[in-house]
Amino acid sequence: MAQRILSLAAEEGPERLQEALQSLAEGELGDMVTRQALKGRETAALLRGIFKGSPCSQRSGVLRRLQVYKHCVPLVESGDLHLGKVSEIIGLLMLEARQLPGHALAELASLFVDVIKGGSLTNGKSLELFSTVLTALASSKENLAYGKGELNGEEFKKQLINTLCSSKWDPRCVIHLANMFRDIPLSGEELQFVVEKVLRMFSKLDLQEIPPLVYQLLLLSAKGSKKTVLEGIISFFNQLDKRQKEEQRVPESVDLEVATTPLDQLRHVEGTVILHIVSVINLDQDLGEELIKHLKTEQQKDPGRALCPFSVALLLSVAVKHRLQEQIFDFLKASITRSCKDLQFLQASKFLQDLFPQQYDITAVILEVVKNSAFGWDHVTQGLVDLGFSLMESYEPKKPFGGKAADNSYGLSKMPAQQACRLGASILLETFKVHEPIRSDILEQVLNRVLTKAASPVSHFIDLLSNIVVSAPLVLQTSSSKVTETFDNLSFLPIDTVQGLLRAVQPLLKVSMSVRDSLILVLQKAIFSRQLDARKAAVAGFLLLLRNFKVLGSLSSSQCSQAIGASQVQADVHACYNSAANEAFCLEILGSLRRCLSQQADVRLMLYEGFYDVLRRNSQLASSIMETLLSQIKQYYLPQPDLLPPLKLEGCIMAQGDQIFLQEPLAHLLCCIQHCLAWYKSTVHLCQGAEDDEEEEEEGVGFEQNFEEMLESVTRRMIKSELEDFELDKSADFSLSSGVGVKNNIYAIQVMGICEVLIEYNFNIGNFSKNKFEDVLGLFTCYNKLSEILKEKAGKNKSALSNKTARSFLSMGFVSTLLTALFRDNAQSHEESLAVLRSSTEFLRYAVSVALQKVQQLEETGQTDGPDGQNPEKMFQNLCKITQVLLWRYTSIPTVVEESGKKKGKSISLLCLEGLLRIFNTVQQLYSAKIPQFLQALDITDGDAEEADINVTEKAAFQIRQFQRSLVNQLSSAEDDFNAKETQSLITVLSTLSKLLDPASQQFLQFLTWTVKVCKENALEDISCCKGLVSLLFSVHVLYKSPVGLLRELAQDIHACLGDIDQDIEVEGRCHFAVVNAKTAAPTVCLLVLGQVDKVLEEVDWLIKKLTSLGSDTSEDPSQASNQTQALEKGVILQLGTLLTVYHELVQTALPAGSCVDTLLRSLSKTYTILTSLIKHYIQACRSSSTTIPGRLEKLVKLSGSHLTPQCYSFITYVQNIHSESLSFVEEKKRKKKEDEAAAVSTVMAKVLRETKPIPNLIFAIEQYEKFLIHLSKKSKVNLMQYMKLSTSRDFRINASVLDSALQERNSEDAENEPHNEQSSTAEQTDENQEPKKKRQRKK
Repeated sequence: MAQRILSLAAEEGPERLQEALQSLAEGELGDMVTRQALKGRETAALLRGIFKGSPCSQRSGVLRRLQVYKHCVPLVESGDLHLGKVSEIIGLLMLEARQLPGHALAELASLFVDVIKGGSLTNGKSLELFSTVLTALASSKENLAYGKGELNGEEFKKQLINTLCSSKWDPRCVIHLANMFRDIPLSGEELQFVVEKVLRMFSKLDLQEIPPLVYQLLLLSAKGSKKTVLEGIISFFNQLDKRQKEEQRVPESVDLEVATTPLDQLRHVEGTVILHIVSVINLDQDLGEELIKHLKTEQQKDPGRALCPFSVALLLSVAVKHRLQEQIFDFLKASITRSCKDLQFLQASKFLQDLFPQQYDITAVILEVVKNSAFGWDHVTQGLVDLGFSLMESYEPKKPFGGKAADNSYGLSKMPAQQACRLGASILLETFKVHEPIRSDILEQVLNRVLTKAASPVSHFIDLLSNIVVSAPLVLQTSSSKVTETFDNLSFLPIDTVQGLLRAVQPLLKVSMSVRDSLILVLQKAIFSRQLDARKAAVAGFLLLLRNFKVLGSLSSSQCSQAIGASQVQADVHACYNSAANEAFCLEILGSLRRCLSQQADVRLMLYEGFYDVLRRNSQLASSIMETLLSQIKQYYLPQPDLLPPLKLEGCIMAQGDQIFLQEPLAHLLCCIQHCLAWYKSTVHLCQGAEDDEEEEEEGVGFEQNFEEMLESVTRRMIKSELEDFELDKSADFSLSSGVGVKNNIYAIQVMGICEVLIEYNFNIGNFSKNKFEDVLGLFTCYNKLSEILKEKAGKNKSALSNKTARSFLSMGFVSTLLTALFRDNAQSHEESLAVLRSSTEFLRYAVSVALQKVQQLEETGQTDGPDGQNPEKMFQNLCKITQVLLWRYTSIPTVVEESGKKKGKSISLLCLEGLLRIFNTVQQLYSAKIPQFLQALDITDGDAEEADINVTEKAAFQIRQFQRSLVNQLSSAEDDFNAKETQSLITVLSTLSKLLDPASQQFLQFLTWTVKVCKENALEDISCCKGLVSLLFSVHVLYKSPVGLLRELAQDIHACLGDIDQDIEVEGRCHFAVVNAKTAAPTVCLLVLGQVDKVLEEVDWLIKKLTSLGSDTSEDPSQASNQTQALEKGVILQLGTLLTVYHELVQTALPAGSCVDTLLRSLSKTYTILTSLIKHYIQACRSSSTTIPGRLEKLVKLSGSHLTPQCYSFITYVQNIHSESLSFVEEKKRKKKEDEAAAVSTVMAKVLRETKPIPNLIFAIEQYEKFLIHLSKKSKVNLMQYMKLSTSRDFRINASVLDSALQERNSEDAENEPHNEQSSTAEQTDENQEPKKKRQRKK
């Protein structure tokens, strides 16, 4: 039969063909097509023949065609046919489909919907036909029966799509369906239906099928609904990530069915999806714009949902395309700083923490992206590196680089910008660890920045470099050419950068000989450079090499060995070769350094400061170094035993024209000798045994003896010397303007330094002998005389330079030893000798003040002068020892006892307190991780507690109690004994220590209660103490609960103290806080209260912004959002309500003109602005949904109308009256003394203008508030304006009482002057002309 149809189809006329087809029974046609298709013979020709014999003009033809279509669809989907055959059949059916009439198309489309619902699609090929059918149907003009009614083709298609999207889809055919919809013209609404349906199907599919489906969706998004597609993809993967995290947190999942996909599979799928999105964005730029726009709006509402690890990775991959890079990085940087600010904001307020228990931290999210990128996300790495550098450059440290100040600096982690800089460094370091291919690129960029940014601080880049080297030292070998290139520029870099850079790359020097040799060449050139900085750089580099290349037989010094990690292992492989070769190498370097001893003082100074460290790490160089130092000191030492002074000071200075410079820092040289000698004696003697050569020992003993004799002789002669021997006495000139004065200053500082060095030397070798301690006191007498003269001269000159105390030469270790001996040594055998030193109060005071100076240096720069000054561990131990002594001294000997015998200068107890304050600050800033050990060290009673058991809050509370006792004693002492300076320091110490308490602990609550009690009971009249105490109260209270109630009580006290603006009203004397009194109420407490009010207003403003973003949030869980909104609204309204009562008190207070009035007016403007933004939020809420406004808001509006606005206007009148009084007072003066007072008049006028400036702003803010209240009243149908009275205070206001009296006067005048009408009219004119003149004059 098939053959017959084929042959008939070949004929011209279709009549015989139609007859043949009509003669076929119903099922035969289908069977014939199936047989032909399965045999693979001319199926297409057969179908063409059937179509030729079934014209659409005949009803039977249409039915036959439909029959073919209905048969072919299941046939194609059955999977029995060859794919080529399937394509052929579908192609033909698609061509012919357009000829079908509308009703046939509708029937066919309905058939397809049923097939899809039934889930019998296998390869989805027939869907190409479905798209053609739907397209043809949409363009069909005839009306089609649908249910009981009729629809046109377009509407019928819409109904079908609706039915299709609401029915169940077989997961296998989702991708085919998504692909099909791309070929169908869809309206926006239909597209939205389809996209939402496909997104819902994500969760039902196998994870591996998601990427191709996402790709289809993205192609489909070219028609529209871009936002929905992106939002759906991002939230789907965000949910998967969250679930994965939950599972990692609770690994033993009870419900096995819920177990999600393996982590690596999820990450690979995410990576592929990101690649798909990026490739589509490359073709469709609008999609990229839409992505950024969507994330920006989403971030306003819920940053946790907008910036999840997946979306951040996506953004960074898109950022590689330069057109969007700037936009994306700006958005990410703004989000990072905003997130940091919000976290900081939340941590500072218990009120906000209660409202927002979960805190979003973007830094953790970005670092998670770095971790995830290890799963082959190479497309994200470039974006990560660029973001890291962008953050480090945008938020680099602004302060000058000073040793460790920038890397450990306490401020760094506190400020949002600096946290962002830290995050940039962390991103780069973690990316460096995870991705090998990009390592050399990161290293190169870091080195480039160290070189090119020489003018600005590069400490953060040097720290990053150091961390990179430690994490993978061998990677530097592959980039050694870049490192040697960097070395070529060393002589042009600042000295601090050079030291940091060399310290960072030092592990490489041990591994790579070529790099080391190139460095030595650069340094040797630099030693002869003209630039001083280059020579200093050379010295720094050589000292570093000497410290790190051990000579065979050197002692291993455990306390100073540097952790190098893998590079250390690498170096030790060649240890035998190295140590033998190192000796020659080190001696060659020492030879180069000896040349530096004839250069400028700065270069010599570096050498003297560096020799001790070299010696300690490389003990075999001892004899060379000691010989060098010996030959150097011999140039200045006068050996004759009776010659005074013992050192040639003239040789230390150099004249150049009129100017005089220090050529040899003699005190530093002696200091270096003293430390090296002490180290040599303590270490080398212990280790020199029989195996050492006799010669060497003799040589060693030779210089050791030489030094000892020399120092002994210098000590003896320094004690005998008078100031005149150094050409210094009270009559000498110390001014820095003359050459002689400069010379005398240099001499004085050198002599004082030498005395200090000898004090340390003699104390250390003295072994508590009385004679030696008498020598120490003798040396101190010499030091003290000079110190007093310099102070006296500085007092006369009043120059800032000479006022600075010279930096002490005592080492931190010695200071801690000396203080312990002076104050805490109870050994019987030491008593007699220590009594010599203890007898001198001046010496005790000097010891404590040097400790203070050392702590200050540590706080500012992170290190101190002298040995171990750069070793944080040693510094921390010394700090603990010093704190123990100062704490004991302060708590056991009160200031009052001491001051009775005091002559001049600060008492020792007060110095101890200042020292403690500095130490507590320093420890929190530099050693925050070691606070538990620090507090443990202070607690003598509990010496053996385990480190893990240390409860910081308990230990801190114990120390706080000691200072609380001292403060209570101060406050309860008689007026004569009250020491304001000490009280202020005690309050600051308490506020520093209170930061260590956990705000949730009982101890914190006790401390808060105690602070409130002190403020309530003590009428402090000292301004600074009062300021400190009230600030402490606020800082503690804020961490416990919102301070609005406290502010109200303080405002009532201020009102009671200063009286009312209406003098006839007497304020009832409610006194809550005794600390508010006539002396402190204004401006001190008033400004503090207003400052705190401003902080509360900032919090409220932040909450209102959150409210607005929550209001526009259309999240899946509306009930949860509304609960949170209600909680926030309640919080905001309660805070504002209490603040209005605070202002109610303050605006009725007779505040003195000046800062208080000015600040209050500005603060009121801010309050009205915030009230306005709250009203705007409710207007928006009424617009978007038919919510009624809460009763709370009505009460707040009522309160503002009754308790604030009228009082504001009265206060404005009061302020203007004060100013007009001061102006009239000035006017009078002006008449009396015209010329002399001109300047005074203009300053008063300027002051008045400045202080009345905020008034118009306040009136404008009030009027804006009322304007939006009217809007809200209309929207909510609640009359809120009934609580508002119209204001009378305007620029052109008329004072009714003044007007009445003026009118009465005028009437009486008129009565007298009635006959002279002309006169009266002229008088009236002049009056009229006068008034404006006066007004203009006031407004000058």
